[in-house]
Amino acid sequence: MSQLPESMKAVVCHGPHDYRFEHIPTPKPGPKEVVIKVDGCGICAGDCKAKSGAQMFWGDDPWVKTPVVPGHEFYGRVVELGVGAAEKFHIKPGDRILAEQIVPCWECRYCKSGKYWMCEKHDIYGFQKTVAEGGMAEYMRFSERAIIHKIPESLSHKDAALIEPMACAIHTVERADIQLDDVVVLAGAGPLGLCMVQVARLKTPKKLVVIDAIDERLELAKSLGADVVLNPKTQDVDAIVKGMTDGYGCDVYIEATGAPVGVTQGLQMIRKLGRFVEFSVFGKETTVDWSVIGDRKELDIRGAHLGPYSYEIAIDLFERGLVTAEGIVTHSYPIEECDAAFALADSADSIKVVINP
Repeated sequence: MSQLPESMKAVVCHGPHDYRFEHIPTPKPGPKEVVIKVDGCGICAGDCKAKSGAQMFWGDDPWVKTPVVPGHEFYGRVVELGVGAAEKFHIKPGDRILAEQIVPCWECRYCKSGKYWMCEKHDIYGFQKTVAEGGMAEYMRFSERAIIHKIPESLSHKDAALIEPMACAIHTVERADIQLDDVVVLAGAGPLGLCMVQVARLKTPKKLVVIDAIDERLELAKSLGADVVLNPKTQDVDAIVKGMTDGYGCDVYIEATGAPVGVTQGLQMIRKLGRFVEFSVFGKETTVDWSVIGDRKELDIRGAHLGPYSYEIAIDLFERGLVTAEGIVTHSYPIEECDAAFALADSADSIKVVINP
């Protein structure tokens, strides 16, 4: 018989600007499913954009299917296992775990070829209730299709809360294919950007440049491994980067601002035959002169989505002290104060805000 309570505290998304603190039924595990007691769930920029209505649709299709408990940056401990779950996932009650944010279908052409993060069905925790609710709740159910990873007890709560963003950062940096003699420009020193700084530093490029409009974040980026930090509000960043590259421009440009200007700035700053990696989720369309990409510079444009095959690497890097959440995870709130948590997360007064159910 289940030992779980009948109801639990949760944040529920009912639509744009309509996120409510509620008591809802506690999930129960079905066959090969797992229920965890959530220890923490980060608020992503994508969550803030969904709350504002900017990311509620993917084309004409509703991306966020309400009502749903949001949150895809979660971790916690196993409290109950469905029949066969212990054997399938090699876990037991009390284990500290998290699941990747995507729930692959394992049946489409992408899943069958190992590209599960591009799953055609593309179920994501915290966006579609038909899969499973997200992590902004006391308890959370993992699907039998989930990809689950164990978290070492040695990792701090802050580090555990940053595993998902760090996995995304690792995948993005890998897509950049950074070489030892590359001048790399990373635009955006938000939570993901600051994770990318640490990972890119481990690739030991010739020069790692970080651009952001908030000086405090630039200072943190410097402490985490950036060689040069630039503020576009007070400096001519294009001229400076061109000046340090004999006028050619950077070899690699990673866009992590989520602002259209981050794209146009990068297309201007990058050298011919350079590698442009786009990670951000945008709140509105970005318009550029595509002839820059082809006729003028023949750029290699690469996207980066989620953190495939990167969670175990992220956990290992945290465990070895090669990356850290210190300075990045800046605030935590009890779930009852979700309104204040979201407001702070959507401001420049925080970097990463975590909800603790």
